[in-house]
Order: sequence, then structure tokens, then C-alpha cells
Amino acid sequence: MEKRTIDPWKWGEQTNSAQAVEVKNVEGTLYCSGQVAIDENGVPSSADMRCQLIQTVENLEQLISESGYECKNIVRLNVYTTDTNEFFTTCMDVYVPFLTKHGIHQATTLLEVKGLFATLTVELEATVVK
Repeated sequence: MEKRTIDPWKWGEQTNSAQAVEVKNVEGTLYCSGQVAIDENGVPSSADMRCQLIQTVENLEQLISESGYECKNIVRLNVYTTDTNEFFTTCMDVYVPFLTKHGIHQATTLLEVKGLFATLTVELEATVVK
């Protein structure tokens, strides 16, 4: 697999993402459903957004790993949250280290939504290649 990120503007270096990601010679593509802070029994978290993001990242890492893929090959990562301001003020110390830990440089979209399932406040949707 060959991966190339494209970021034509200098300000793009500050976004923890890329404006575009091109992949060639892909052996497989994994389209992950949105992952949230739901435990192994299917119970949604009622914790704060930061704690929910920690569990959401763990769930996404487990899903990708058990599918035979690697987080470093995430090429698209969409973030859905019920409050973008809260995400930027309380979650970046979880989100950015997750990206850094795996060397992820992805195309991304951050959306504030009216609501998520039950008491959930953040959801991550990934596309992974190998």
C-alpha cells in the first residue's frame, strides 16, 4: 500500500489532519461504523465527553486490531460530537495523543450534531486501508 497526504496550505499543518489522503495498491479497505463509548455489554456511557472519548478510542483501536488492520493506516476519521467547543476544550489531550501514538495523518471532518444515541456525546468513524 502506498499512502500520500496532500496539504497545499501552510495552515493545514496545524490541524492534526490532512486535506486529502491518496492511497494506491490497497490490499483491503475497512469501513468502520461510528464507534462510541458503549461497553462490552452494550451499555452506553453517561460519563463526561472526555471520558467517553477515551472509551471510544479504545473501542476503535480494538475493532481495527481485531479486523486485522492497523490504526496507523486510518485514512479518514470523522468526529461527531454534541458540542464542538467542549470537544476542543476538554478532549484534545486525548484526541491528539491518539493520532500521534499511531502516526495517523488522516483526512477528517468534525461535525456538531444535535444528538447521538442515548447519553453519548462523541463518535468516531474511520476508514482504514492495508
